[in-house]
Amino acid sequence: MAKVAVNELGAFTDVIRLDYNDLKAIGNGGTMILAQIPAHGAVELVGVAKTVAVAGTTTLVLDVGTTIADPDEFINALDADAMTTPVFNTGDQYQLGTATTTTGLSQAAKAGAAVQDVYLKLTDSAIASITAGEFVIGLRIIDLAKFS
Repeated sequence: MAKVAVNELGAFTDVIRLDYNDLKAIGNGGTMILAQIPAHGAVELVGVAKTVAVAGTTTLVLDVGTTIADPDEFINALDADAMTTPVFNTGDQYQLGTATTTTGLSQAAKAGAAVQDVYLKLTDSAIASITAGEFVIGLRIIDLAKFS
């Protein structure tokens, strides 16, 4: 797993690159912490892009959110091996897009008074067979407390 340098982030506050070895290490049903939402913060945007084609499995599903058992608040049940374009804000906390904007709208979600972890959950019974693939996950986290 690689995190990009601060000067490479662009519009995101956190960017994580996961290759197929990272996915194997997480394992079927496994979770990992991607980022933290600070106290008095929220997540405005979460995106996932497949940057290297997946080989060795056709059942890779990713979820991103704050509930460790089923983290689907930001990205919900993404069929990651089959995706052809980046996906943004498809989780339970975001309003659905329209015919013009087909993905979730950019909006602050999961605001809270305490720090919250953001998890990635991987579901794939064939993950041990994966031989290629890479995903980039970007988050834009709002931190209002830094202005107090």
